[in-house]
Amino acid sequence: MKQTQTELLQGTLDLLVLKTLQSGPTHGWDIAQRIQQVSKDVLRVGQGSLYPALHRLEAQGWITSEWGASENNRRAKFYKLTAAGRKQLNVETESWERFTAAVGLVLKTT
Repeated sequence: MKQTQTELLQGTLDLLVLKTLQSGPTHGWDIAQRIQQVSKDVLRVGQGSLYPALHRLEAQGWITSEWGASENNRRAKFYKLTAAGRKQLNVETESWERFTAAVGLVLKTT
């Protein structure tokens, strides 16, 4: 069975990035890889979407960044969840759960 790539709803990428950073600081490429891996290759985040999202989250104070060396010794920007970001992750998660429950209700109606 062929798996297809799924487009992310607007705002969903922010939630996925915040959730990914909950496990600790990492660089952009790793964030994209983790989302793809955890979603079993259903969700793929391109650089053209990821880096604007990272900049937006940083401007909102939900993540911070600093330069460091990646596992292959290349210079990379590492992103880290802030206290405000952890609070926002909770807000976004609750909102997502309400949204998906509501969609589920609509899909169950005949």
